[in-house]
Amino acid sequence: MMLVSSPDPVIDANLAIALDALLAEHSVTRAAARLHTSPAAMSRTLARLRRILQDPLLVRAGQTMVPTPRAQALREEAATVVRSLAALLSPGTSVDPAGLRNTFTLQAADLVGAALAPGLLRLAQREAPGVSFRIRAEDLEAGPALRDGRIDLEVGSIDHVDPETQVEELVSLRMVAAVRPGHPLTEGPLTPARLAAAHHAAVSRRGRFTGPLDAALAEQHLHRRVSVVLPSHLAAMTLATRSDLVCLVPAALPGAAPSPLTHDAGALGLHLLDIPLALPPLTIGMAWHPRHTADGAHRWLRDTVRRVLRTPAAASEPTAADAIGPA
Repeated sequence: MMLVSSPDPVIDANLAIALDALLAEHSVTRAAARLHTSPAAMSRTLARLRRILQDPLLVRAGQTMVPTPRAQALREEAATVVRSLAALLSPGTSVDPAGLRNTFTLQAADLVGAALAPGLLRLAQREAPGVSFRIRAEDLEAGPALRDGRIDLEVGSIDHVDPETQVEELVSLRMVAAVRPGHPLTEGPLTPARLAAAHHAAVSRRGRFTGPLDAALAEQHLHRRVSVVLPSHLAAMTLATRSDLVCLVPAALPGAAPSPLTHDAGALGLHLLDIPLALPPLTIGMAWHPRHTADGAHRWLRDTVRRVLRTPAAASEPTAADAIGPA
């Protein structure tokens, strides 16, 4: 003899929602109004619930309806199921930063990472003390690394184009010349010819000797002497403090708030000189994989990076708690 198993019951979330409304209201009419449906439709739903649960659930007692013992036993469970459904099906963009326990991995050039870290840490201390950051050098191909989840966010000059990568421009900067105090270029006006005649330290991860400054000088029939190419902006600035080499540093556009990308040059005591040539602006942006676009924790991360780079004062001003520090 073959045994035929009965099919699994069909789960209808609408029945749980209707049951919760009926048990809360003790009225078909009020439950229908609560769920924005008709009393007739709610009456049919009640009949279906009675068949499934094999219990009348609500019975007449004069002019009102009262719950059966089974209905009373189900009331809190039905309400819990509906709350769980609401949480499951609600958008996941809302997040309480104070409850985050994430470690975010960012990829950035050394100068960008050094500029970001103080503001990120200060904002995290205020808003999300359970968050930590891992800042990686630009040692991974950002597109695949974002896709594979090895990094959460790339920050810097976004020079790759991947169809699925989300990119947001954050701030435009200009390049200025940085030299040590007492450097010959600090005396008198800086001309293209004087700039070209100086010895330069260039920065390139790929070891390139030329860049936008060389193209602008070439239009003036000038050529600069690059004495050394370094992979690190911070190393180039440190070298400039100890020699007559000139290096380039990003700075805010005229009239804009100071950029945190210039803070280290100031801390090293370098003098910043306007370059008398039309150089293309440097655009700093951030890139991420679209699977993180709606994630609440990642949205907090992106907003924090925005605040550090676009409104650095908001990320650097200490609060009373910051001033007091740990006990």
